[in-house]
Amino acid sequence: MTPTEQSAHALAVCRLAPVVPVLVIDDIAHAKPLAEALVAGGLPALEVTLRTPCALDAIRIMAEVSGGHVGAGTLLTRADVKAAKEAGATFGVSPGSTPALIDAACEFDLPLLPGAVTASEIMALLELGFTVQKFFPAEQSGGAAFLKSIGSPLPQVSFCPTGGIGLKTAPDYLGLKNILCVGGSWVAPKEAMVAGDWAKITTLAAEAKALRS
Repeated sequence: MTPTEQSAHALAVCRLAPVVPVLVIDDIAHAKPLAEALVAGGLPALEVTLRTPCALDAIRIMAEVSGGHVGAGTLLTRADVKAAKEAGATFGVSPGSTPALIDAACEFDLPLLPGAVTASEIMALLELGFTVQKFFPAEQSGGAAFLKSIGSPLPQVSFCPTGGIGLKTAPDYLGLKNILCVGGSWVAPKEAMVAGDWAKITTLAAEAKALRS
C-alpha cells in the first residue's frame, strides 16, 4: 500500500466524524463497552494508543464492535505497525514519522496518519504522497492559527490535529478548510470509564459529533 493509497484511506476515516477519540485503555474490560458507547454517540473512528499493556487486546475486542473503525495510535516502530495490523487495526497514527515507520506501513498495508509539526516535515511527507497528516502537538505548536497559515502555501495537505484540543477549542480547528477532523481524549474521560458510566461517554460523543452537522 503506497503512501498515496494510505492517505486515501485515512481521508475516508477522518471524514466519518468531526472527532476521533484518542483512547488510553488501562482495563481490558472497558474495551467493548467503551467502543459501543462512542459508536452509539456518533464517533465511529477510534484511536487506541499503544501506551498500555492491554492496548493490542483492546484493539482486537473493539474491532468486533459493529460500526466501529479501530486504529492504533502512538506507532513508533516497525514492530508496532506489525502488531497493530495483526490485532485488527484498520489504520495507524503516529506522533511523527521516520523512514522505517513509513516503510513498515507500506509493507504491512496499514494506512498511516503520520505526524508533522513544521512546514518542512509537512512538505517531506507530501513529497512521499501523504496528503492527509496528523498535526501534533496541536495546541503547543501554534494551534489553529498555524494550520490556517500553512493552508495557503500547502493547500494539498489536510490535517487531523491532536494534542490539547477540547470541546471549546475544537471549533477553531473544524472551521478551517484544511481540517478534516480533530483528535481528542475529552470524549472518554478516565473517571467515566472507571465508574462504568458509558451513558456519559455516549453523551460526550454525541456532543462532539454535533460540532459539525
